[in-house]
Amino acid sequence: MELRAAEAAKEGRTVRHVHRWVPYSRISQNLKRAVLVAEDSAFWDHEGVDVEQLQESIRVNWEQGRAVRGASTITQQLAKNLYLSPSRNPLRKLRELIIARRLEAALPKARIFEIYLNVIEWGDGIWGAEAAARTYFRQPASSLSREQAALLAGAIINPRVLNPARPTQRLLRRQRIVLGRMGDVTPPAPVPIAVPQPELVEDGEPLTEPLTDPSLAPAVEEPPAAEASPAQPLPPPAELPSTEPPAN
Repeated sequence: MELRAAEAAKEGRTVRHVHRWVPYSRISQNLKRAVLVAEDSAFWDHEGVDVEQLQESIRVNWEQGRAVRGASTITQQLAKNLYLSPSRNPLRKLRELIIARRLEAALPKARIFEIYLNVIEWGDGIWGAEAAARTYFRQPASSLSREQAALLAGAIINPRVLNPARPTQRLLRRQRIVLGRMGDVTPPAPVPIAVPQPELVEDGEPLTEPLTDPSLAPAVEEPPAAEASPAQPLPPPAELPSTEPPAN
């Protein structure tokens, strides 16, 4: 988001910013499955880095003499989006791998996926599943159909070019591939996070109400709401300080 704002400022134009945070429970299961298929079908099995896919990517790119195949997992993409930049510098890639492993150690899979779905770019100035669903289909992310979800997932590869509301033949081909594979993946279920409970004192007397931090715990699964909840700011994981300054 900061990178796009800097690019717009450099070009002397006003940046567009459409973004609304929604909890994991208010994102369609169809979209979760579609994104897993399109971006990281082994997400539930690896620990942040898909070693097998990484080795295959290195082999193919070495044979072709250029970068033609990527192998970034959803966790790696989140690490890049939160802390790094799109630079292809090898040092940046190494930092991405390290942060991805630390994210997996600190957070449940559902929380990683929830943050990812709320911050990825889904068009020019469009960020996250809720903004994408409302922009392209005029409905909340909780009610996306299989076909709509597959279009959104297929567009992630190049979100500023591929428009789910006006799909090209390339995007329609990707949609068909995603639809054909959606039954093979299962989205991670929310896992409660234990939050430390410091003793609260008021006027010298301990309070009986426990301290909870709702920003750290995934929402409990509930029937999709007709309207999305108000936007919430994205809190970066406290355990993971930035290892690279924001891109200018």
